[in-house]
Amino acid sequence: MKLLVCGGAGFIGSTFARQRVQEHGDEVTVLDKLTYAGREENLQDLADDPRFHFVRGAIEDREAVAGAIEAASPQAIVNFAAETHVDRSIAEPDTFVSTHALGTYVLLEAARTLRGTGEHALRYVQVSTDEVYGSIEEGTFTEHSPLAPSSPYSATKAGADLLVQSYFHTYGLPALICRGSNNYGPYQYPEKLIPLMILNALYGDALPVYGDGMQVRNWIHATDFAAAIGHVLEHGQPGEVYNAGGPDEEANMTVVRRIVELTGAQESQIEHVTDRPGHDRRYSLSSEKVRALGWSPGVRFDEGLEQTVSWYRDNDWWWQPIRSGDYRAYYERQYGRTLQP
Repeated sequence: MKLLVCGGAGFIGSTFARQRVQEHGDEVTVLDKLTYAGREENLQDLADDPRFHFVRGAIEDREAVAGAIEAASPQAIVNFAAETHVDRSIAEPDTFVSTHALGTYVLLEAARTLRGTGEHALRYVQVSTDEVYGSIEEGTFTEHSPLAPSSPYSATKAGADLLVQSYFHTYGLPALICRGSNNYGPYQYPEKLIPLMILNALYGDALPVYGDGMQVRNWIHATDFAAAIGHVLEHGQPGEVYNAGGPDEEANMTVVRRIVELTGAQESQIEHVTDRPGHDRRYSLSSEKVRALGWSPGVRFDEGLEQTVSWYRDNDWWWQPIRSGDYRAYYERQYGRTLQP
């Protein structure tokens, strides 16, 4: 299959691109504007593979999208391109509106022009998040749960999802949506909980935990979520939404304490800080619908977390440039303290 993977230099997008080239033999063209979290280093193991191609550009740029499509001649477009950090959406919501709303619109228009018919119809997969459903105290979200986003990040992602569904219903575009729970694993930018805590623990920095730390998340390894998206791409029904949740739920404090154990850090490094505005208390996804397509998660959280800690410990070439760059200024603004040199 020939794929155009938008946002494929990011954490989950690069995981998906790697799977499709190395495990499925697909020809993958990545379109990515290389933001702070979209990095060519995430794709370096594909750089010399003749089945892999890279185009630099933003999805909200019509000319860049047209150029990528011309280069890829895709049978499907998979859109990972997103601003993903809730904290940044609270501080800078305009970027999230531009990427999620305008960018998705530009891609949909391009897909609508190219879509073809019958077995040659171009499929479009929108990669989304469980955060569009908001918080759930008990039970589990299904694909029929109402959307109730709590942050500029989740609200703009929900808006993009609705736009995708409108293009299916109005124009007949073979579009699908896959919503994932909290991802973790190698290559995740250290503004997110797990890599942030791992690197701070290894350096002896404070481990800043929002509020009481009892926010519960449904954790899924990025390789499992990428595989779920692949199943949706290949076997999903156009017009449908598919949730892909991980096999385990854990509170943030439990995760942080386990990272302390795995890194040999000290419990005294844990520091409770002012909670995030509008912080959702619990996410939980039902995955029966995507399981019916033949997918199931293969990585339990304890195993995946241990592997992730080992990867960050062994791959300082990847994260050292981040900790010595603009990330340090972001961290100081966000947490009111500097990182260890």
